[in-house]
Amino acid sequence: MPTRPPVLVDLKFDPESTARILKTAFADRGSINAADPASKRLDLTGVDYALLWKPDADIFQRAPNLKVLFSGGAGVDSILSIPDLPDVPIVRFVDRSLTTRMSEWVVMQCLMHLRRQREHDRHQRDRVWGKRVPPEAAEMTVGIMGLGILGQDAAAKLRVMGFNVIGWSRSKKQVDGIETFGGSELDTFLSKTDIVVGLLPLTPDTTGLYNKAFFAKLRQGGALGKPVFINAGRGRSQIQADIVASIESGVLGGASLDVFEVEPLPADDPLWHLENVFITPHDAATSEENALFRHVESQIARFERGEPLQFVVDRTTGY
Repeated sequence: MPTRPPVLVDLKFDPESTARILKTAFADRGSINAADPASKRLDLTGVDYALLWKPDADIFQRAPNLKVLFSGGAGVDSILSIPDLPDVPIVRFVDRSLTTRMSEWVVMQCLMHLRRQREHDRHQRDRVWGKRVPPEAAEMTVGIMGLGILGQDAAAKLRVMGFNVIGWSRSKKQVDGIETFGGSELDTFLSKTDIVVGLLPLTPDTTGLYNKAFFAKLRQGGALGKPVFINAGRGRSQIQADIVASIESGVLGGASLDVFEVEPLPADDPLWHLENVFITPHDAATSEENALFRHVESQIARFERGEPLQFVVDRTTGY
């Protein structure tokens, strides 16, 4: 029987899947699944660790003695925004599988715009044999916003496909094989970019960053004719009305969006109807629960051996 305090798990994932996997996760200490109504009656004052994704608002009143918080995803804005957040380390989820899934999505979206997939889809529906000669990847510059683990992996895989890749981050980084920009060099970065990929965390500085003024600074007249906006970072980093307006006015040639200001995306949102917009339901890089629980177990083991936790969030930057 487990003798250590259980891990509190408050995830807004598929409840059946979470409950099934938790039966075997955290074998040395067990878990408390906040999705189980019976958990509402439990005393949580002895709980040391919590794994959270959009948790209940009263979670920290009920579990006041937590030592470490673990995010159920790569982002942590849903935790940082909770009132009464305790002054303990917050560890974000970093995993090979999640990184690979994100890079797959980014590469796929870049290729679909490069090869004009929407036009082919329309021709197929209309039974039109409409041959086109698209540009090569080498004629395109993909600019990645955010050069953390996800951004650097996507950059490497885009380079394998032949794209010219550049990157921007809040603080300038050195990344092998790509030209990088930082901070105040954003306008220069945008002026060189044909396809901009948003992988930034949500912070006060990035809220509403992707707007009309931002899109107007992207390179016009490149191999695609008009620049393209791709976002799999955070929905509140973009102003959706400005995406629509920029596409309708011809400033943008298209977009690929996995995140939105409101999710699910309302059925009457104009983004659904724009011809060259690809929409996916925030599943570009979903957290695989077995990998997530293994990650938490390994970090708890480090912590209890007196070793530094990995992937700790810097609250001053928000990531």
